[in-house]
Amino acid sequence: MIGKTTLLEAIAGKNRGLLATEQDKQAILMAIAQLEERNPTPHPVEAGEFLDGDWRLLYTTSKGLLNIDQLPLFKLGQIYQSIRVATTSVYNIAEVYGIPFLEGMVAVAARFEALSERRVQVKFERSILGLQRLVGYNKSPRDFVGQIEAGKKFAAVDFRLDNREQQGWLDITYLDRDLRIGRGNEGSVYVLSKV
Repeated sequence: MIGKTTLLEAIAGKNRGLLATEQDKQAILMAIAQLEERNPTPHPVEAGEFLDGDWRLLYTTSKGLLNIDQLPLFKLGQIYQSIRVATTSVYNIAEVYGIPFLEGMVAVAARFEALSERRVQVKFERSILGLQRLVGYNKSPRDFVGQIEAGKKFAAVDFRLDNREQQGWLDITYLDRDLRIGRGNEGSVYVLSKV
């Protein structure tokens, strides 16, 4: 699909948005809008077979995520989102690296609820911050999410969140078997590919 190729070429080499210039951002947003107009899945929230699984972030305008790269001595690694439709669960995992043997990770567990055919309400429930080696994270979102779902307590900063205060919404504006685009309540755009 030409629109998809155009978008993927526009975001290539932009390190999830960290290296995007203002001109790049405009071109990427235009490519996103063109692709959204041709969304092959008109009711994405109901398309569980496409939504379910592990996704890797390709591009975002989210300052909350991109600012992780501003931590002293650390750089932002891969960012994953795992969606489990059967349990209405979503898990965000950001890898952080920099100092050898002190690779870190930040994970957030949440629940989602359909508000419309393309909008979900997200309520954050748990946050985990720690060193990858101490929490047993082996660069596999699937394995790590399995440990969270099993109720494992990690050797990390692991705490519950008040989901009445920690919530937001997300519109899924494009969805196919291997690409998803979303727009969040703070105006951020997310482009993810299926792992």
